[in-house]
Amino acid sequence: MKPTSILTGLVVALTVVLSACGSDDPVAAPPVVPLAAEADGATIYQARCASCHGEDLRGTNKGPSQLSIVYEPNHHGDDSYRSAIRNGAPQHHWGFGNMPAVEDITDDQIKQVIAYIRTQQQELGFEQ
Repeated sequence: MKPTSILTGLVVALTVVLSACGSDDPVAAPPVVPLAAEADGATIYQARCASCHGEDLRGTNKGPSQLSIVYEPNHHGDDSYRSAIRNGAPQHHWGFGNMPAVEDITDDQIKQVIAYIRTQQQELGFEQ
């Protein structure tokens, strides 16, 4: 396959990912971004979550900031994150529409993403 064909495919996939975030359609989900077997939580987050929740976890016009005080562990525990990632979540603390389930993500990858988000929340602090 030619490098330009691969690049074109990646651009098309990225466009679809960005257009799917925050949709009111509960079945709309971004396409899967392939991950290396040794991917860590930060890498998985960037590939599967950042297009909506921001590369810096501060949200986008498609999804809320993960540094918002409503996502602190006593309000949204790890089980809430796990459920939202696995099953999607209805709009409730945000105005971005329903969150679609993250397709083709393993339980271990979910655990790594949650650990990454929690570490970043501790390091960066919560925003009101």
